[in-house]
Amino acid sequence: MNAPTDISMKTEEVLRVELEVFRSEHRDLDDAIRALQETGRADQITLQRLKKKKLRLKDIIAVIEDRLTPDIIA
Repeated sequence: MNAPTDISMKTEEVLRVELEVFRSEHRDLDDAIRALQETGRADQITLQRLKKKKLRLKDIIAVIEDRLTPDIIA
């Protein structure tokens, strides 16, 4: 997973593509974590690593969404 290094230098189109990629990866991690938990065969270290990666993706997604959402002056 590559975090966007300088989000301000990326075009809106690039950010939208990256956003979809990161959302897809986040869903895949969610599915993988759920599957490992259901089988009961996952060790805690593996689950912790997957959950941390999922949280990092969530943070990246939030940053990109904030950048794509225009500021509304009330």
